[in-house]
Amino acid sequence: MQSHAYVAIVTLLAVLTYVWMGLQVAGARRKCGIQAPAMTGDPVLERTIRAHVNTLEWLPVFLPSLWLFALYWSDLWAAVLGLIWIVGRIAYQVGYVRDPAKRELGFLIQALAAAVLLFGALGRAVWVIVLTQT
Repeated sequence: MQSHAYVAIVTLLAVLTYVWMGLQVAGARRKCGIQAPAMTGDPVLERTIRAHVNTLEWLPVFLPSLWLFALYWSDLWAAVLGLIWIVGRIAYQVGYVRDPAKRELGFLIQALAAAVLLFGALGRAVWVIVLTQT
């Protein structure tokens, strides 16, 4: 039985990445002087908040796909793809805060990693069902 330690570590790194992005929002608020609950008024703050929220929107796609890929395929390969996803999210956040036009590469990296995890897990699950039905 696999320990899934690699995927556990990547899961925690993804959560820490999300926490780091939240700290970036706090820093942007402090820098521009806009306190919660206000969400608008400074373009850098708005982009920082959007990058943080966009990451939250992707976590429900990424995390189950990561774990199911690890269960059906490989803990190590799931972890590698998970690390690629994290790198993509960080590149997305950094690019988006600097200039919204610079978020595309990070988005593509994380979207591709998430798609491989999602469709890889789904394909293997379907394959298992097909094999057990025959």
